[in-house]
Amino acid sequence: MIFDHATVVTVDAERRIVRDGAIAVSGTRIAGVGPRAEILRRFPDDPERTDLRGMVVLPGLVNTHVHQSQALIRGCADDRALVEWLIERVWPLQGNYTPEDARTSAELCLLELLRSGTTAFIETMLAGRYGFDGIVEAVASCGIRAALSRIVMDISTYAEEEVGSMHPGMIEGGQESFDDALELHDRWNGAADGRIQVWFGPRPPGGCTSEVYREVTAAARERGMGITMHLAEVHQDVEYIRNRFGMSPVEYVASLDMVGPRVVLVHCVHLGDRDIAALAETGTHVSHNPASNAKLGSGIAPIPAMLAAGVNVSLGTDGGPSNNSYDLLSDMRLASYLHKAAGDPTVTPSEAVLEMATIAGARAMGLEDRIGSLEEGKEADFVAIDMDKPHLTPAPDPVATIVCGAKASDVHTVVIGGEAVIRNGQVLTMDEKRILAEANRRAPEVYARASVPFLPRWPTA
Repeated sequence: MIFDHATVVTVDAERRIVRDGAIAVSGTRIAGVGPRAEILRRFPDDPERTDLRGMVVLPGLVNTHVHQSQALIRGCADDRALVEWLIERVWPLQGNYTPEDARTSAELCLLELLRSGTTAFIETMLAGRYGFDGIVEAVASCGIRAALSRIVMDISTYAEEEVGSMHPGMIEGGQESFDDALELHDRWNGAADGRIQVWFGPRPPGGCTSEVYREVTAAARERGMGITMHLAEVHQDVEYIRNRFGMSPVEYVASLDMVGPRVVLVHCVHLGDRDIAALAETGTHVSHNPASNAKLGSGIAPIPAMLAAGVNVSLGTDGGPSNNSYDLLSDMRLASYLHKAAGDPTVTPSEAVLEMATIAGARAMGLEDRIGSLEEGKEADFVAIDMDKPHLTPAPDPVATIVCGAKASDVHTVVIGGEAVIRNGQVLTMDEKRILAEANRRAPEVYARASVPFLPRWPTA
């Protein structure tokens, strides 16, 4: 197949932008990318051609922090601080899920990920009650790439005990959750033609003992598994670690050897210079979630300092209650603008943000040699953005125009491993009407079981 007449933003080593470009796809991989005339000369007999005239083609976006289980409870806890948000709303709702609820939530999330140009993601915390097998099946059938992380925990409070405890429906034992993660890795890692990875997703400090973290780290290194974990999201996290262990958050995880190229730490809002230097030195990845951090009042992560130090910073949306959206395109704009508000308009330029959402995300997933840029030999994962829109016209610089203005509704085509999963804005691998109807049916039932009101805050007639 040849996809041609597009402006191709390669994110390759030279960061080439090819006007009137083309991508040749053979099987699951890119056979060639470059000027259209050159590609047509190289592949003169290709039988199928897709005209993407007026489109900008980007590498598929990589979302490095997703809670699939929270799509069904989108908007359940707006305008609340994190601890209250968790204890009063999010945990009670999730603690009343059935596996069928969790699968519907996952499907709703996957639908939005694909529609917004995401071709790979890291899921951070799948609990036992969600039905891991059903979620794997949903991921496999829709065509996306995923690192699915099984939650591991052995403490049921958030940070200090007096802050509050988890809903009983969310509590699991340390050995139980750890053993299940290993079994799921044995069963599903490498499934769907290698599109699915199984990782560890331990709860953040205050949710696991040091002994469990050490067990997780040892098993992950032995098996080559990834680890992803929230760290230093709010001030309470930093205070808990300092009071309990006499360390900073990064010093604590480093003392457990839970750092390195197979570790993705999420949020990292409250870090000092020494923490940042340690992340860079160990090759530990950071998932920046600007919308979630802003909405929950968690703070603004020191991303310019991390980038300057050489930390690999990727981009995540977080979940339905903390962002209300899984649209990484829209979050690129916030990731660029948010840090400029401190007074320097030159920080987090559009190019750096697009790198966070593509090649840096691929690196965090351990897939940099396969995805994240449009280069010959890599997997054919890309998204075409329809630029024939008022808010994207004119576009003297396609990278800046997309980072500053594009959104999910601008996605025209999404290809993963050479297969189109969205074409002409239509999802080809999921039954969108069924998923939306099922989500609308199940959500009120979950709220009712959790005794959480499913109502606006203003009086409603």
